[in-house]
Amino acid sequence: MYLNHFGLKESPFAITPNPRFVFLSERHREALAHLLYGLGEGGGFVQLTGEVGTGKTTLLHSLLSQLDRETLSAFLFNPRLEPLDFFRVLFDEYGIEKECDSKAEYLLALNHFLIERLEQDLSTLLIIDEAQNLSAEMLEEVRLLSNLETPRSKLIQIMLVGQPELGTMLGRPELRQLRQRISLRHELRPFRGEETVAYVEERLRLAGYTGKGIFKKPALRVIHQLSEGVPRVVNVLCDGALLLGFARDLQSVGADIVREVGRDLALAPAKVEPEDGVEPGGEAEPKRTGLRGLLARTRRGRVDG
Repeated sequence: MYLNHFGLKESPFAITPNPRFVFLSERHREALAHLLYGLGEGGGFVQLTGEVGTGKTTLLHSLLSQLDRETLSAFLFNPRLEPLDFFRVLFDEYGIEKECDSKAEYLLALNHFLIERLEQDLSTLLIIDEAQNLSAEMLEEVRLLSNLETPRSKLIQIMLVGQPELGTMLGRPELRQLRQRISLRHELRPFRGEETVAYVEERLRLAGYTGKGIFKKPALRVIHQLSEGVPRVVNVLCDGALLLGFARDLQSVGADIVREVGRDLALAPAKVEPEDGVEPGGEAEPKRTGLRGLLARTRRGRVDG
């Protein structure tokens, strides 16, 4: 809707991940270096945690793109599985074409497969996303996978990725055996202020923007404050601010527009600001209906400036 208005070729702040728009902040690059080091050591578990929307999945795709071609990886993003279903999905990811009827058969077949790969000096990686949703039973199954080893090497490397609750869960006494096998832990933190600014400007550039800047400096500061540096929230705020700026025929977006979108998204206290010449409690209808009003009118097929 607002692309032509702001001189953009494609949406810069779409929620759906787009490999072209990958942005690795200093913190993301640091996390990536830690993960590559942990995987390079070839032993134990690697744990990555971060709040919702901090870019864990983006980081994982960057990680996978940097692994050598000989590394076979399985990426499980739905850990709410029964043990046998878990092995079925795992075999499908690894391309193991063998029918098994029991967990023991699955483990024997997997062990044989992994030993064959190790004999060819090939690495095998298992990434479990949203691992905080694993049941205690499934965590034990994952731990048992780490028992697949030779006297000199682990047969499979396992990375657990999840929200901070994952760390809390692994702190339980009954999971101490698994916890002791974690060789590297890293927490992915939100952007710093300057990283949020760089993120916004880079995504605009990748979307085809060549102007002097759509978001004013105060607007960028408010974006960071309201989003707390979480990339996903930055995207939602910026997309809403561009939509509202377009509806009001603005060529640039100021802090007031960002705050208004933030209130509509419940990212800031709902507070009615008086219009010029109208005292709070007056009868005049506010001109600024906000993002919710704009979206409502858009659904009715009417967008007013």
